[in-house]
Amino acid sequence: MGIRKFAMIGALALAGVSLFGLAAKAEDVTLTLWSLDKDIQPAPNLVKEFNAQNNGIKIEYRLIQFDDVVTEAMRAYATGQAPDIIAVDNPEHAMFASRGAFLDISDMIKGSSVIKPDNYFPGPLKSVEWDGKYFGIPKATNTIALYYNKDMFKAKGLDPNKPPQTWDELVEDARKLTDPAKNVYGLAFSAKANEEGTFQFLPWAQMGGGGYQNINAEGAVKALETWKTIMDEKLASPDTLTRGQWDSTGTFNSGNAAMAISGPWELDRMSKEAKFDWGVALLPVPKEGAERSSAMGDFNWAIFSSTKHPAEAFKALEFFASQDDKMFKNYGQLPARSDITIPATGEKLKDEALKVFIEQLKYAKPRGPNPQWPKISKAIQDAIQAALTGQMSPKDALDQAADKIKAVLG
Repeated sequence: MGIRKFAMIGALALAGVSLFGLAAKAEDVTLTLWSLDKDIQPAPNLVKEFNAQNNGIKIEYRLIQFDDVVTEAMRAYATGQAPDIIAVDNPEHAMFASRGAFLDISDMIKGSSVIKPDNYFPGPLKSVEWDGKYFGIPKATNTIALYYNKDMFKAKGLDPNKPPQTWDELVEDARKLTDPAKNVYGLAFSAKANEEGTFQFLPWAQMGGGGYQNINAEGAVKALETWKTIMDEKLASPDTLTRGQWDSTGTFNSGNAAMAISGPWELDRMSKEAKFDWGVALLPVPKEGAERSSAMGDFNWAIFSSTKHPAEAFKALEFFASQDDKMFKNYGQLPARSDITIPATGEKLKDEALKVFIEQLKYAKPRGPNPQWPKISKAIQDAIQAALTGQMSPKDALDQAADKIKAVLG
């Protein structure tokens, strides 16, 4: 996901029913599928390819807006008008599954020769699970890592082949790279008071031994203290508190930040815009040898439990999964599968970066899964803002967030 990117796409999209499948024969089974993918993205094209098989199943595609996915889908389910299949943002999957809205497809998966749980990265697979069962399959995935400007590293006497490995090294390098006279900050990231802020901070908390269920763990507090040091020393722009990932990474591309925490959705733009030598490294860890983590974005496929055609809907999911090896080549999205090798693009910097992102995916963890994720995430967002603006200490802010989350979880 990048979250920001998908939000932009969704905001521009107009809801409507396509004509895909409307010419189905009377005896064909007709399914409906909802997604926010536009015509250059996977869902509508996969629908076209599936319908072209003429296998007795036709899919009608509906494009919906990003902000409407949850509310409209739950309303449709409650009124008996839900689609057969939907693509849903991975942290929202548990909410639908826990309410019985999504179909348990565990047994279907057991009997499938196409969908194999062992083929998926652990993080994306975990996001479709609820109560030990599978309520969907990952559609695609993404994560975040550290971009860095090798030319700036050289200019400041840093080894361009040795990006920071630990939090302390990241801060120290950011200090050396920050150059107010040239309007260059050491680091660009997003601490915005929305899901993007949680998306970027949660991996730090997890690497520190915390998580949403113990967001005030000692290591998580250390993570937020590190962020506050970066902000207090002006190693990152004050706009970090209000800017999303897309805009913050733009400052890296323009040469106004020496490092940036962002995802693979930036690769095409960076290849075109960045007029310098750059590289990508795994997210720094609290200390050498510490457990790694990273954010995990993008969407999952799910079948609504109200469908009248569960077998046919699962066949559609099997077809989509069979096309995962084309996900990056055709749409620039990373498949959620560890058994798929992404072909080289022929662009050296991009290919080297992709290897790092694939490695980072091994450590990516889902947000949740928990049906109350929006409230949990809001508590984390509030803590980040309170700490970085000086309203509360990082410890007090995360203690407050932990209390809010505890109340939500019951």
